[in-house]
Amino acid sequence: MSKSTSPLSRRRFIATGAALAGGVSTGLASGAWAQSSTSLVTPAVVPTAENATRNISGFRAHHWEPYFANLDNGAILVDVKARTLHYWSEDQSVFKIYPTSVPETADLTRLGRTSVTQKVVGPSWRPTPSMIKRNPEWPPYVPPGPDNPLGTHALYLSWQYYRIHGTHDTRKIGRPSSNGCIGLYNEDIQELFSLTNVGTQVLLI
Repeated sequence: MSKSTSPLSRRRFIATGAALAGGVSTGLASGAWAQSSTSLVTPAVVPTAENATRNISGFRAHHWEPYFANLDNGAILVDVKARTLHYWSEDQSVFKIYPTSVPETADLTRLGRTSVTQKVVGPSWRPTPSMIKRNPEWPPYVPPGPDNPLGTHALYLSWQYYRIHGTHDTRKIGRPSSNGCIGLYNEDIQELFSLTNVGTQVLLI
């Protein structure tokens, strides 16, 4: 998924992106994007480290500096509007962007700062009290496996009930389709899981 970018190829990419930017919307262009982890982006500034490992997806990339005072323990920025998750390693050698699912409605969306408090492979799932109230037919518990809404890996956050997790239902990626959590393709959450630590900074905007 990652892609090394030379200065020459980066300039070519930026020039191409500038020519195409007028035709790119900030919303979901089509359902096809939800089935791919690589999409057209507007021109983006990448980390200064020339040996950084990068991949490019989503519609908008960010600098880390406006959002974090430092990169201690790495940092995750979730852009709910662009439906993308950005990750920077502490030494800036790794920069990743992943397409995500986002909460279905504004009242289910929580923005602000949190952090990774637990990392779980093969998470189980229990609906929250508010989910059960909205969907009384849902089971009280789903064990790890293909029917689990949290996919293969989950990053638990300091906010109760909130997770960054995988999904077995790839149709959800790129869409407002969650009850509050941020979902990634299983292969993407597996990679992010390997990069993050307990204590990694997280900001949702």
